[in-house]
Amino acid sequence: MPHSASRYLAEGPRVGIRHFTYEDGAEFTARARESKELHQPWLFPPAGASAYTAYAGRLIEDPAKAGFLVCEKAPERGEAGAIAGFININNIVEGGFRCGALGYGAFAHAAGRGLMREGLNLVIDHAFGPMRLHRLEINVQPGNAASIALARSCGFRLEGFSPNMIYIDGAWRDHERWAITAEMRA
Repeated sequence: MPHSASRYLAEGPRVGIRHFTYEDGAEFTARARESKELHQPWLFPPAGASAYTAYAGRLIEDPAKAGFLVCEKAPERGEAGAIAGFININNIVEGGFRCGALGYGAFAHAAGRGLMREGLNLVIDHAFGPMRLHRLEINVQPGNAASIALARSCGFRLEGFSPNMIYIDGAWRDHERWAITAEMRA
């Protein structure tokens, strides 16, 4: 079901970003199932109803998380169309740190079209604006060229390498650490 443009937190020429809702479950999980080959072995978004409800619930209810859906805009009405992907800010720390860790994924029908770059830039601006964060980090496996290209294209800088950093798909995986600060966007 299309969502009105008034539900966008921010919008660009081709996409708008909005928070997850429980009602997005059917479309999100269908897109996740269609995108399995694109996502794995890097990413395992929920592909079933109960898994989506638990996942969305954490993003909706946990103040240390913020989940955003990147939605294609229907140009003739400014309405949101298909969910193109998702961007989550996890491990949000306030106070003197004001930082969060980004995770994201495009869905197969939207991959390679620049929609996630536009969406990520909107999320960054929202994080450094209304959310009042100062720093965003992305931890990405070194072989995930598409994710690294997206981080680089949005102005993130490589800050380091961490062996055996995150447990994914049954093993501890090495990650590159990328980051951006509010000053880098000014």
